[in-house]
Amino acid sequence: MAMDFPQHDPAVEALVAGRHGDPFALLGPHGEEVRSFQPGARGVSVLAREDGAELGRLERVHPAGLFAGRVARRAPYRLRIEWPHSVQETEDPYSFGLLLGPLDMHLFAEGRHLELGRVFGAQAMVVEGVPGVRFAVWAPNARRVSVVGDFNGWDGRRHPMRRRQETGVWELFIPRLAPGAVYKYELLGPDGAMLPLKADPVALATEMPPATASRVLDPAPFVWSDEAWMASRAARQGPEAPISIYEVHPGSWWRDAEGNAPDWDRLADRLIPYAQGMGFTHLEFLPVMEHPFGGSWGYQPLAMFAPTARFGPPEAFARFVNRAHEAGLGVILDWVPAHFPTDAHGLYRFDGTSLYEHADPREGFHLDWNTAIYNFGRNEVRCFLLASALHWLERYHVDGLRVDAVASMLYRDYSRPEGQWIPNRYGGRENLEAVSFLQELNALVAERCPGAIMVAEESTAWPGVTRPSQEGGLGFSYKWNMGWMHDTLRYMERDPAHRSWHHDDMTFGLVYAWSERFVLPLSHDEVVYGKGSLLGKMPGDPWRRFANLRAYLGFMWTHPGKKLLFMGGELAQPTEWNHDQALPWALLDDPNHRGMQRLVHDLNAAYRGLPALHRRDCAPEGFRWVVGDDRAQSVFAYLRLGEPQDPPALVVCNLTPVPRHDYRIGVPRGGAWREVVNTDGAAYGGSNVGNGGQVWAQPVPSHGFGESLCLVLPPLATLILVPGA
Repeated sequence: MAMDFPQHDPAVEALVAGRHGDPFALLGPHGEEVRSFQPGARGVSVLAREDGAELGRLERVHPAGLFAGRVARRAPYRLRIEWPHSVQETEDPYSFGLLLGPLDMHLFAEGRHLELGRVFGAQAMVVEGVPGVRFAVWAPNARRVSVVGDFNGWDGRRHPMRRRQETGVWELFIPRLAPGAVYKYELLGPDGAMLPLKADPVALATEMPPATASRVLDPAPFVWSDEAWMASRAARQGPEAPISIYEVHPGSWWRDAEGNAPDWDRLADRLIPYAQGMGFTHLEFLPVMEHPFGGSWGYQPLAMFAPTARFGPPEAFARFVNRAHEAGLGVILDWVPAHFPTDAHGLYRFDGTSLYEHADPREGFHLDWNTAIYNFGRNEVRCFLLASALHWLERYHVDGLRVDAVASMLYRDYSRPEGQWIPNRYGGRENLEAVSFLQELNALVAERCPGAIMVAEESTAWPGVTRPSQEGGLGFSYKWNMGWMHDTLRYMERDPAHRSWHHDDMTFGLVYAWSERFVLPLSHDEVVYGKGSLLGKMPGDPWRRFANLRAYLGFMWTHPGKKLLFMGGELAQPTEWNHDQALPWALLDDPNHRGMQRLVHDLNAAYRGLPALHRRDCAPEGFRWVVGDDRAQSVFAYLRLGEPQDPPALVVCNLTPVPRHDYRIGVPRGGAWREVVNTDGAAYGGSNVGNGGQVWAQPVPSHGFGESLCLVLPPLATLILVPGA
């Protein structure tokens, strides 16, 4: 019997009971002795790694399965483990030294380790010539952390990890473990109690929900062929570029005949040519990070580094992005750093303490969503989130992130009653730590990911959302214009007879249109929770509802700001979006719905083809009111202006069902003006009232111009006119 293991040694008893926090102190090579804990094994031998020669047979020194013995010589070795029905040969996990370097530990502790997706979690690699998987997880308050999975019978005694005292990171290399293995972490909390098995916070892949284990990802790099796109995307995504975004929930855009959602490859076959053919410049996906509850649409994610397994493996998502880029489409992902769900296998009280979240529920619990709020003031948490954002942009070539629920991050009293929030150190309501985090995030993305964009869903008047971080702003590229959306939808929902009293709802957005760089969003949020569909919001009989929506889309596509439309809006879907069903594509058999789809196509073509509609999208020089005060007739007219050499575009909206004849509007140029889009056109399902496709300017001064057009304004319609035959 090995003399180093006296009977009833407390350390040995703790080890075999799965309660020892320092397994390397007992296991592995110790001088001339090797020790191995193999519960259930019949015997263990030590073999030379080089030639397989037996160096010694270990004795059972504890009935629970602890083996120890002297070896003939010190050399790299492997273990030969005799199980009841098989024999296994593998290197000893406890024969390997420290895995993560001191720089990794230092950067992580400072919140500056931006490569967590390549360092933490499960990394398939070769260590000292031995293939296997290196695991690393942050759990500073745990007494013991083990890796468990099918490979060890989910027995937490088999693979306890080494604690790095300086950071509270636990690490272990498991030899011969291969990509595809499923695993979790088993932790003892600070009080010694066993916690629910935890998925890996930095998992790169996961099991298919509702299963919750993490999965070891194949380390083979994806071979990209999108060099041309990546080189040009900065110009494609800049303030002067046309950006028209098609927002998509990948599980319900299309389904097969059996009702099954497609995987990424089948989705690419259909969605990419569809979006390209419709003239959109970008696809934006509701969060694809793994999430336990499908009904959250991804907005309650737990695996911030792993594409959901619902649509295939991670490499399939990479293929989708690559194919989109080859087709000239950008890909934006919704990303959720504001909060996370409290599922037992997730981040919540990860090591038995409030690790990722604030301990005080007045800071750490979101009352609206019953979720935990990240502690943005903790270095390691900031590091986790920053690394996640960069992971999607760098590993998957994603072109931008739309950051969800920014307003809830900025204000400590967001959606909280009096007395249920904690002021900042100055006594204010601003979340200074979240502000600092967002500034750092956007500065890092600008530095490391040239051409990528960051978009804020921010619903308040917080100043400087798109001002650079170094100038005191938050540093986003664009901000969703929630005020414009609420005001204009409220106007459009009114009966046209009452619209004259609410004229300012349509014009107010121009008061602040250049205070930020905006995206105009008609998103999924507007077609759920009893809000009805876009078509359903429109008043009147069926003809008027379609005409209203056509006119509104024409107004949106010509208004300053980038465009975003949720899937189904282009079909004039009559019902709310249902994430459990595909879009009602059969609607396209109806000319009215098909006409709406054609209109969106033509609006995208006009938006991209007319520089005046996008080149000065974010500058006041790109817009001029011509008629902004005709509230009695609910008529709006404005010019969109590009560079001096670009022809201007005149936009006229008549938002009553009454045609207006001989309506005079001043224009900056004489000659012919061509009707590029008339949303009342017969091809779109309209009444085809208009100007015959062309009208000539007359030398009659109006609206400050020497020339003017005498127009027929169709009912409930938007016109786009440009000079030239």
